[in-house]
Order: sequence, then structure tokens, then C-alpha cells
Amino acid sequence: MALSSLWQENKAALVAALGGIIVLLSCVTIVPETEQAVVVRFGEPVRVINRFRPGADFGSTGAGLIFRVPMAERLVRIDKRVISVDMDRQQVLSTDQQRIEVDAYARYRIIDPVRMVRSAGTTERVSEQLQPILSSVLRQELGKRTFQSLLTAERGQAMINIRKGLDREAREYGAQVIDVRIKRADLPDGTPLESAFTRMAAAREQEATTIIAQGQKNAQIIRATAEANAAKVYADAFGKDPAFYDFYRAMQSYDTTFSNPKNAGNSTILISPDNDYLRQFKGKAGQ
Repeated sequence: MALSSLWQENKAALVAALGGIIVLLSCVTIVPETEQAVVVRFGEPVRVINRFRPGADFGSTGAGLIFRVPMAERLVRIDKRVISVDMDRQQVLSTDQQRIEVDAYARYRIIDPVRMVRSAGTTERVSEQLQPILSSVLRQELGKRTFQSLLTAERGQAMINIRKGLDREAREYGAQVIDVRIKRADLPDGTPLESAFTRMAAAREQEATTIIAQGQKNAQIIRATAEANAAKVYADAFGKDPAFYDFYRAMQSYDTTFSNPKNAGNSTILISPDNDYLRQFKGKAGQ
């Protein structure tokens, strides 16, 4: 009974208080650290909440509770994090007339929220706009290169060029392209793939043959140089001490003839003890 009486007596004040609370709650909203928000007043962007700033400390760019005018102002929320856009699988014709099936993706971030709102409206719309641009830039860049170049370090330069080309277009939407990557770059299954493998195998075989031939050439040069140096050493030794040189050459001959394990027990030599070949065994007395 008392509550009913209290309601009747203060009905207007309670309704006004409740209305005030509702209006106050509609004026307050929360912008998390992962988002930046553009306040749009009657269709025109007027300010940015929690704008992305390179190098700014976490929590120091204005996220949290904000106030806005109900009905007159609305918030356009924009992801502050890095956003990925996938490209539909494309066929690219390389300079060596190979049709390459390419899967790629790009990563970007919104750095100018006001321009993004005016040009695209939402980040989803930005991704939709960048997807065909990525396909076009990638086709143009890879169309200047051979399929084999994509398997070498040249692929890195191609990615840099694609990122720069896409970034120029993305700036029109307030976005910055951070990176572009090719997930896969394959030849279609069937004859094109088999012929490419055959050409690659032939190229590797030719390269291997060239390396072997160069190695043999270098070996011959080294061997000839060593033999020339050895001959010079022998000649110098003969000029300084002919008797020692004659003795050394005789010892080499004896070692080759009598100590070769390949000839052990398999050959017989019959020569006279007075043969000149055995003079080193006789010593000075036999000379």
C-alpha cells in the first residue's frame, strides 16, 4: 500500500529520472583498444576516437568510455588491428608461356579512418575493393617473369613490387598495405606440369654436366701444374747432385718392381747379377 502510494505521489519524478538514465546511457559508449571509431554527425565525420598512431603505447590513444549526442551522432567502428584479404585463385600467364595458378593474400591496416569512412564506409567494403586490385597488380607483376624465377630469390623482389603497387591504391581508402604473400604458385595438373618438370630436369642435367666438365678441366690443370713442378724439382735435384738423383730414381724403380703388392707372387724377373739395373745393390765396391 505504501509503495503504491509512493508511486502515485512521485510518478512524474520517477519517470523523469528513468528517462534521464536512459538518455545518459545512450550518450555513453565504449571503444575498446582493438578498435578506432569515427564519430559521424549528420553524415559528416567530425572526430576520431582511439586513432591508430605508429609507435604509440598501448592504452594511450583514447580508448574507453566516450560521449556522443544521441540521434545526431553515430559511431563507425573500424578494426585497429591488421586485416587480411584473400585473393581468389587466379591463372597468370608467365613470360615463358606457362599458365600459373596462384593463391595470394595481403595484410593491411586502416591508418586514415576519416578517408576510409568517406570512400568505403566499412572495413568489409575496403577488403572487397582491394581484392580485385590485388589480383590485377599480381597478374601484371608475375606476367613479367618466368615460372622458374618464382622459385628463386627473385620472387622476393616481385612481392615487394606487388605490395608497393597495391599500397598506392589502398591509400585512396585510408589503408596501408603491410605485406603481400603468395601461398601457392603451381602449374595446372597434366601436360603443362609434366613438360615443366621435364624442362627443369633437363636444365639441371645440363648444369651438372657443365660443373663436371669444369671440374675435370680444373683437375687436369692442377695435375699438369703438379707434374711440371715435380719435373722442375727433379731437374734441380739432378743439377745439384746427379749421384743422389740417380740413387733416388733407382730406389723408386726398385720399390715399384719388387714391393708392388699387386705383383707379389705373380711375376718372376731373371737378370744377371752383373746387370746395370742392380748396380745400387752393389754399393761403391761394385761401381
